Amino acid sequence: MGGRGPTLRLAPSLLSADFADLASAIRRCEEGGAGALHLDVMDGHFVPNLTFGPALVRSVRARTKLPLDVHLMIDRPAKYARAFADAGGNTLVFHVEASDEARATVRTIHDLGVGAGAAIRPGTPFEALAPLADQVEQLLVMSVEPGFSGQSFRPEVLPKIRAARAALDAIGSSADVSVDGGITVATAPSAAREGASFFVCGNSVFVGGEIVENLRHLRQAVDEGAAGAVR
Repeated sequence: MGGRGPTLRLAPSLLSADFADLASAIRRCEEGGAGALHLDVMDGHFVPNLTFGPALVRSVRARTKLPLDVHLMIDRPAKYARAFADAGGNTLVFHVEASDEARATVRTIHDLGVGAGAAIRPGTPFEALAPLADQVEQLLVMSVEPGFSGQSFRPEVLPKIRAARAALDAIGSSADVSVDGGITVATAPSAAREGASFFVCGNSVFVGGEIVENLRHLRQAVDEGAAGAVR
């Protein structure tokens, strides 16, 4: 196999932040060494919940220079890609289950001048994601069912994280393997050992308001897991 891929990064999910004090939360994420900020976009159709749209992404963009990782948990992601790219998203991640023409969706996103990512639900086999490995900047393996924060990590997705890392290594790709859902100091090491490089962290970052300290502990857990990886 090749190297272990890109730099390990933590991406706090702003869905778990205090919206009444969002600017402060963003600042403390920066102070805590976050590598990106994750924004969950839900449409009430692909997932049974509604969150925010381009206006919130634009507001966050105005308050940070961190990369914005926009997770489109929506039907017809290609239709809305421009709005989120124009709002300041650096990477737009869509679900293969929501797109009949996944390769065309990747091209649409790239034509907007931003990175593209492809995601799968916990119950979707990795084979649905594999054909896009050479096309995208991120492969996202959901470790909870998309739609709500606060769920527990599902360890049965670990083989898919391993498969994603192996697929990227096999072609010499520097794309990220992202994991999203239930990432804590207890679960992050196992994902890191399997080759995850981009860790979306929600409640574990914002619990108790100790954002900087929580990120420090999460970083230690990720680094310890990665150190134990066998490549």
